Amino acid sequence: MRSITATMFISLDGVVQGLGRSDEDTRGGFTHGGWGPRYNDEVMFAEMGKGMAKAGDLLFGRRTWEDFEAAWGHSTDGNPYTALMNSTVKYVVSRTLPDADAWQNSVLLRGDAVQTVASLKAQPGNDLSINGSASLVRTLHAAGLIDHYVLLIHPLTLGSGARLFEGPAPLTEFDLVSSVATGKGVIIAQYTRR
Repeated sequence: MRSITATMFISLDGVVQGLGRSDEDTRGGFTHGGWGPRYNDEVMFAEMGKGMAKAGDLLFGRRTWEDFEAAWGHSTDGNPYTALMNSTVKYVVSRTLPDADAWQNSVLLRGDAVQTVASLKAQPGNDLSINGSASLVRTLHAAGLIDHYVLLIHPLTLGSGARLFEGPAPLTEFDLVSSVATGKGVIIAQYTRR
């Protein structure tokens, strides 16, 4: 059985929306987009590189898959992360996406997220990693399908925006596996479901 790891960049008040760019995700009138990059540093890059080395296959919700496809799908910049993103198998969970042909090595998982991902998880194969895709993470968490979290907890509050766990989340306990503080105050905490 495959395991699923969700990697989420999160503010102290739980916001996961619009980390990278001002126009990344303005749903709900969110005006704080682009809050994350100023906290990037070598420690963060090194820790994220460790995760990349064992990432396995990738799992996305539609919105994040479309955003990542636009950023990396046609890039030939020589960046090892770009090469990894393009060569890795990418599963995209969607009821509305007509196909996943726009990005090489992408596989569309059509239908109910819990059912399709549970079926994929039960099959032999590489472990699965989710980067972003907060709505998918919330859904899979509620169904007990996420095994590990890597939370990059940023030292700021945003006051508004989509939070990692909105509404009731089931009681779930985790063990802290490791934590690293970056030079810019981000805590990278890795948790495993008990």
